[in-house]
Amino acid sequence: RLSVAAFLLFPRFLTPPSYPLPVVTRPAACALFVFFVAAALVSVTVELGARNREAVERTRVESRLITKLSSAEFSGASLVAVLEQVRGLFGMSTVALVDPASGDSPLALVGPPPSEPPTLIVAATDGLNLVAYGPEIFAEDRRLLGVLAAMASRAWQGQQMAEQAARAHQLAETDRVRSALLASVSHDLRTPLAGIKASVSSLLQDDIPLSEGERRELLLTVDASTDRLTDLISNILAMSRIQAGAVSVQVSPVALDEVVARALLGSGANVTVDVPEDLPLVQADAGLLERVVANLVDNACRFSPPGVPVRIHADPAGASGETDPEATGAEATGAKATCVHLHVIDHGPGIPKSQWGSMFTPFQRLGDRDASAGLGLGLAIAQGFAESMHAELTPSATPEGGLTMTITLPVAE
Repeated sequence: RLSVAAFLLFPRFLTPPSYPLPVVTRPAACALFVFFVAAALVSVTVELGARNREAVERTRVESRLITKLSSAEFSGASLVAVLEQVRGLFGMSTVALVDPASGDSPLALVGPPPSEPPTLIVAATDGLNLVAYGPEIFAEDRRLLGVLAAMASRAWQGQQMAEQAARAHQLAETDRVRSALLASVSHDLRTPLAGIKASVSSLLQDDIPLSEGERRELLLTVDASTDRLTDLISNILAMSRIQAGAVSVQVSPVALDEVVARALLGSGANVTVDVPEDLPLVQADAGLLERVVANLVDNACRFSPPGVPVRIHADPAGASGETDPEATGAEATGAKATCVHLHVIDHGPGIPKSQWGSMFTPFQRLGDRDASAGLGLGLAIAQGFAESMHAELTPSATPEGGLTMTITLPVAE
């Protein structure tokens, strides 16, 4: 357009005589023709250059977009990201990935539910279609739309494969736990049952006279074996609840000293307690926290040397999570306390730091050579219940030797 306008204005202003439109001399006509050809060539060259630059920039943007989406992991989030890109790039109101063979329900959808027929239907891989609702698009945009449709289909297939892999992993973990359980209960459940059976059989024999002391000893064996059997079954049921995600949690403000007292009630363990009564209330499920403390104390007592008590200590911590060693009682429970640490400390052989990650695995008895000590579920249950309450259970080394298990609980508002 500029070259045509220049061609029309050239004879009026630049060709003598000025201002009349007709060209009266042959040299002026030749100059006008050359000017028009040069202007046309320059205009075409500039237009082609602009189009080439636009095409190169478009290709660069498309390549960067495709690289970004291709490098993302296949998941439901990556599929939604592809559909969101289609929706944003082409100004669509709704974009969906559909499977024509499975009916009208879309496999994935971004945007409001459509009420009109789709504007575009682009074939993707694996028999899927990318359906868009909105304005028409230019022909040069269809190539990018086809690539994005194929990526959406691959993201959907990747999501299905990831879900299948997760289910397979869950089944494998279930089989592993089941195998470990069967291997453990072959001894751990049979031992208390054998003790109960032998004691009851002795009590029922009329041909063998038993003194009062012997009868009492047999009854105590029955009582201890029954308690042991009850604990084993309770731990198995608790572990199954944790793995099934069926733990019922009722979080409320609780007093830590009261929970610790109930956890130690009737245990007979050699424990010294240092839990101030004026600590702030913590957010926890009292019943689950009681089980966590009881399991940690039981584990600590099992590894502590004879005559050496297990120590339970609690202190508040500030926003940084660090405890003020000089603050005690009401002074330590000031406004800056955001959580409370409950430490269960033993002075046993301890556990190497390299094994801290595996100590919470069910049926692990790290450093425990006594098979009668249990199924190895205590720490796994303690961690599962702590996580259910959004508390944190962390191990550390006792300075004088041993293991310290710390429960971090948020302060109740």
